Amino acid sequence: MCVPPIHDVKPVTANPDFSHAALDEEQARRCRSISVVVPCYNEAANLDRLLPRLITALVALGLQWEILLIDDGSRDDTARELTRWSQRVPGVRALLLSRNFGKEAALSAGLDHTAGDVVVLMDADLQHEPELIAPMLLRWQAGIDVVYARRKDRSDEPLYKRAFTRLFYRLLNATSRRVHVPADAGDFRLMDHKVVMALRALPEHNRFLKGMYAWVGFRSEELPYMPAARTAGRSSYNLHNLISLSLNGMTSFTTWPLRASSVLGMVMAALGFLYGLYLIVSYRLFGSQVSGWTTIMVSLMLFCGVQLVSLGIVGEYLARVYEEVKRRPLYVVRDSLGQGLGSAVTSTPGTPTSGS
Repeated sequence: MCVPPIHDVKPVTANPDFSHAALDEEQARRCRSISVVVPCYNEAANLDRLLPRLITALVALGLQWEILLIDDGSRDDTARELTRWSQRVPGVRALLLSRNFGKEAALSAGLDHTAGDVVVLMDADLQHEPELIAPMLLRWQAGIDVVYARRKDRSDEPLYKRAFTRLFYRLLNATSRRVHVPADAGDFRLMDHKVVMALRALPEHNRFLKGMYAWVGFRSEELPYMPAARTAGRSSYNLHNLISLSLNGMTSFTTWPLRASSVLGMVMAALGFLYGLYLIVSYRLFGSQVSGWTTIMVSLMLFCGVQLVSLGIVGEYLARVYEEVKRRPLYVVRDSLGQGLGSAVTSTPGTPTSGS
């Protein structure tokens, strides 16, 4: 299958409020280069739609650019497509990971290998429209270090996902110390190089990048948007993945579950003491008889349940510590293909040349 000619791809104008005109001369001097990181997992069907649009949007900026595509152990032809694009289009790079390490690790791999003055993170399914990069860059020019896209509306998502997401962010922001993670903001964002360097310096293995973006700080501003419809395939995030990511976020940025288990234990102990005192007073003053079997079994099941929940919470934190102390690499790169900003292009590449 041949690569579609880049010059035949017309910019999409689904968002007329956002201009993708080239930056003026003063802006171009300050920002010389831009890197775009795109994690890919089973996205072979989307790449021929995404890359021409993305390249068109980057060329319109008049800057040096590179696109870094991360194959996170895909099971389809994603690796083959990334290899084809990286071999034929200057400025397109591909990192092929040795297996599936997860989206957080794939994004971290991209951040570790970028060289642009600014870095954009976006998905490969075209729900993050490339034409939004230009307004993000203009806000960066105004002095904002992090410009993150924030969904205007989640009505297209299932009710359980909306409720779970809302509850998670409220709980996380209410319990984390001095860190506010914006709700409805994903990984689609533009960051200054110094922000990327700060993220690289964070050594943890269990990563919750949305929290890490907030933890490093810097001047941030939201860009409201509505995600476009997915062009092909389906999202790999299901309820299990959402719960796993939420647990990782809670254990990474707050000790509230540990404190909650301690408070619950104290409350249960106090209730047990008061109930025992009530039984003694009832027996001494009124001669009330209490069925010992029922009381013992109910109390035993209640306290055992509390203990097991508390033990599970402690176990989650211990598991995170165990993962960290092993000091294994966050990801393993199987192959690195293509040329980045060392030979980045600044004009329309036209039809990609053949050859490897």
